[in-house]
Amino acid sequence: MSTSRGEGRDKLLVALDVDSGDRAVELTRQLRDVAAGFKVGSRLFTLEGPAIVRRLVDLGARVFLDLKFHDIPNQVAQTIEAAVYTGAWMVNVHASGGPAMMQAARHAAAAASSKQGTAAPMLIAVTVLTSMDQPTLHAIGVERPLLRQVIALATLAREAGLDGVVASAQETAAIRQACGPEFAIVTPGIRGAAAGADKHDQARTMGPAEAVRAGASYIVVGRPIIAAADPRSAAEAIVEELSA
Repeated sequence: MSTSRGEGRDKLLVALDVDSGDRAVELTRQLRDVAAGFKVGSRLFTLEGPAIVRRLVDLGARVFLDLKFHDIPNQVAQTIEAAVYTGAWMVNVHASGGPAMMQAARHAAAAASSKQGTAAPMLIAVTVLTSMDQPTLHAIGVERPLLRQVIALATLAREAGLDGVVASAQETAAIRQACGPEFAIVTPGIRGAAAGADKHDQARTMGPAEAVRAGASYIVVGRPIIAAADPRSAAEAIVEELSA
């Protein structure tokens, strides 16, 4: 699988796992013409609130609001509605919340977007966190093999009408086969080569180009870019790797 530089750029999402909104804005300004979008996770959102999403959207950035909603269907629907009003481009829930919860999220996203006359955000579901492995699944009572659990949750998300899933690159090819070519797969835990070698708390990882070859629609890279001495050069190196 080959990709042009533009296509490489279109696959990179930068995780803004930083401790202030000003730093997030600074990074976004540096990288907005290199990356396809920016992930706002629970740390930054807890520090800065929904205003940080609006600040980044006002800069012209596409924001992946990575809060992994997991609650009763009505509560998730109300929260998804609030997320739509921030201007987020992509939002996620936990697939383990079940079909009713995911369907409620989908209906809420469509209704809120229609009400304000905007396109609905991409709605994706977390399958199995990349920090988890087979013993961890067993510890929480899941006896199914990890790959089968990921595929089961991805299929559940597709049947609920969601746009895609978050999953490790190690399961991407199997998800692609099970859920088809149009199903979005967002892959965190990117390490190795230009993305940096340290796994930190990630148990299931893969390099950038390897993940895209396996079928990832987007790769999420945080520490190897934002902790680099020159974040822009680090991001450009990943885009070059994807284009090789």
